[in-house]
Amino acid sequence: MTTLRRYVAIGDSSTEGLVDPDGNGGYRGWADRLAQHIADNQDEPLEYANLAIRGYRMKEIRTSQFDDALAMEPDLLSVFGGMNDVIVPRCDFDSIRADYVIIFGQARRHGAMVLTFTVPDLASINPLGMTFRDRVTKLNDIIRTEAERYGVVVMDFEQYPVAQDPRLWFADRLHGNELGHQTVAAALAWRLGIDGCDDSWTIPLEGEPMKPRGRQLLTSDIDWAMRYLAPWLGKGIRGLRTGYGIERKRPIPTVLPKSSVSEAGSREP
Repeated sequence: MTTLRRYVAIGDSSTEGLVDPDGNGGYRGWADRLAQHIADNQDEPLEYANLAIRGYRMKEIRTSQFDDALAMEPDLLSVFGGMNDVIVPRCDFDSIRADYVIIFGQARRHGAMVLTFTVPDLASINPLGMTFRDRVTKLNDIIRTEAERYGVVVMDFEQYPVAQDPRLWFADRLHGNELGHQTVAAALAWRLGIDGCDDSWTIPLEGEPMKPRGRQLLTSDIDWAMRYLAPWLGKGIRGLRTGYGIERKRPIPTVLPKSSVSEAGSREP
């Protein structure tokens, strides 16, 4: 793996880190964890910035984050978006493709390595997964096709069953939990070929996830709809966006300290 001087992450809530608490009232997330993998496994210091904001659609990521990210002259740029486009009534796939083309093309012309990933099948995780399955498939096809065209590194999570394990997902069934973000970071680090990172993340979790059935399943889905789906729909009806008022958590590239080393000699994640 080539030594990286600067890593900049852009995107939506996934890249921002929801829902992986950092212990200080904010969120950590896979991008922070990936940056830590890089910093810990190279001699040179790594500068890291994260411009992602929850709720943003692909066009907003391009128009409000990408130019600033490119101006930071990153060696590595990660970008993921499109799910907020997919889950609204009208989804413009031509627009999503155009945004990815612009980001991939310009970033690569500026000499940056670009990293992205696909979405696993959500049918076993989210009650609406089957409803949006065709849209997610189209989003993944766009990401794969344009990534191949521009020489972008892709982590194809759709091809790995472990990514569909409900134990990697938060109760809202839309965001990864702490274990989910750890897994994504480990996968991306492996895909980048970072020293010391392997494919052990692909090993299925021990045991079987609890799968409610019958009345229990119905109760679980109703509870999910009341706690998460209804508030989200209500915000949409009122024209509210989850990203309003949210500031970039790491707006300026700063050196990321290496992890402390435990008594056992292993780095903390």
